[in-house]
Amino acid sequence: MNDSTLRLPAEWEPQAAVLIAWPHADTDWAERLASVETTYAALAAAVTRFESLVIVVPDAAVRGHAEELIRAAGAELARVRFVELPYDDTWLRDSGPLTLRNDAGQFQLTDFRFTGWGGKFGAEQDDALVAGLVEAGVFGHAAHKRVDWALEGGGVESDGAGTVLTTWRCLTQRHPEQSREEMSAILRDSLHASRILWLDFGYLEGDDTDAHIDTLARFAPGDRIVFQACDDASDPHFDELQRMAGELAALRTTDGRPYTLYPLPWAKPIVDEGRRLAASYANYLIVNGAVLVPAYGDAADDAAARIIGEAHPGREVVQVPCRPLIWQNGSLHCITMQLPAGLVD
Repeated sequence: MNDSTLRLPAEWEPQAAVLIAWPHADTDWAERLASVETTYAALAAAVTRFESLVIVVPDAAVRGHAEELIRAAGAELARVRFVELPYDDTWLRDSGPLTLRNDAGQFQLTDFRFTGWGGKFGAEQDDALVAGLVEAGVFGHAAHKRVDWALEGGGVESDGAGTVLTTWRCLTQRHPEQSREEMSAILRDSLHASRILWLDFGYLEGDDTDAHIDTLARFAPGDRIVFQACDDASDPHFDELQRMAGELAALRTTDGRPYTLYPLPWAKPIVDEGRRLAASYANYLIVNGAVLVPAYGDAADDAAARIIGEAHPGREVVQVPCRPLIWQNGSLHCITMQLPAGLVD
């Protein structure tokens, strides 16, 4: 493989499929399984309107159950492939592969160590997921490169042209012994990036990823950045997200221009059994010809969908009900991983 042209594609580039894992009674979703399955079924119906969907299931029984639910939701079953593998949980943005591609159309599945977000949760099976998918033949002849360094896919954003955006809060928690310069070098080398941009500010209550970038700020085509803003001065997030907005305004493209910024509206606090949940609109998913946007049953849902659509012109905007997801501290982007065009049949 020609390593010199490897790069991490942007999410808006052509895709072969989206990868998810179905929630079941042996995952942390057990207490509210029926509720979260409605989101997964709606997601399956939305994705298969535009491209294929690979669903990881633990066994044939869960497969049959999932198939019933997605059929009832209107999913196009001809575009669905099931793969039976064990897994601890369903956050495939973080346990799935970061797929690099070279100019010859060859792929490298970059498989970082998954530690359950810094050892917060058991992750042995999730850490083996990429290897299991490779062994199951999901990725054809793609190269599989294991990287013995903790990183989750939700922790990095790529513009497809060599720039990676990440957060200091997350990566210093994963690697407290390493400097920013050391971590930047590892990211540049493993992701074949030319530069790493860091945000020092930005967090969401109820987020146990230590401020993953995909809950805060996202690259969009044409040197745009979509980000979660907060306009409520009485909210505890206000100062931190204002500072993050300032950091984003100070960033420059590779040719020295400021990015065009798209601030997202702020949902009213969603509290569950006394706990604030992380309802970020930045956690959306791009697919071929569309952008799937989380909806939380809040008055800001439609405005968020409109702004995300403006930042991704030419794509249909589809809202997916995600309130059940944030009970477990993540949203739409967190449960999915896009697979670049050509990676799977």
